[in-house]
Amino acid sequence: MEKKTNLKKYISNGIFVLVIGILLFVPSAKALLIQGLMEVGLFNPSVERTMPKNEPSLQLSFKDQSGKTISLNQLKGKVVFINFWATWCPPCLAEMPSINKLYEKYKSSGDVVFLLIDADSNFEKSLAYMKARDYALPVYQMNSSVPEQLFAGSLPTTIVFDKQGRLSFKHEGAANYNSKKFVEFIGKLRDSNN
Repeated sequence: MEKKTNLKKYISNGIFVLVIGILLFVPSAKALLIQGLMEVGLFNPSVERTMPKNEPSLQLSFKDQSGKTISLNQLKGKVVFINFWATWCPPCLAEMPSINKLYEKYKSSGDVVFLLIDADSNFEKSLAYMKARDYALPVYQMNSSVPEQLFAGSLPTTIVFDKQGRLSFKHEGAANYNSKKFVEFIGKLRDSNN
C-alpha cells in the first residue's frame, strides 16, 4: 500500500516538474499561458495618454523586406502603432493575436498605420511566423537609431504616435491590444484633429 502511495507521489511530482519545465523552456507554451491570462483581463494596457517632457526626434525610419524605407515624419496625419517584438519572446508571441485583431479593425481605414519591428533583424524568420499563423501584420526593421526613451531594449515594447507625431502611448511587456479600452483609445486618436 505504501509503495503504491509513493509511486503516485513520484508520478504527480514528475508531471508537475514536466509542466513547469515546458512553461520555462518552450516559448510557445509560455505564450499560450500568457494569452490565457490576457483573456481573463490581466495584461490590459493603461491607455492614459502619457506625454514625455522632451519630445523625441521624429527622425525614425523603418525598412520593409523589399528594402523600401518609410520615416515617422512621412506618417504625420496618421496614428502610428509600433510594436518591437521577436519570434523567441513568449510575451511578444502572446500579444500577437490581439495586435492582429486590432490591425484587422483598422487596416482598411488608411489613417492608422501598424509597424511591427523585428528585433531579430531576420525578415525570413519573422515573415514565416506571420504566415504560419495567418497574420497579415506588416513587418519592418529599424533603419535608424531609436531614442532610448522610446525603446530601451525591453521586448515587447509598444508605442503609439498621434496624428501630429506626438508620443501618445508607451507600454513595455505583454498586453491585450484588442481590449475595448484600447480600441476606443486608438479610435479617439484617429478621430482627433489635435
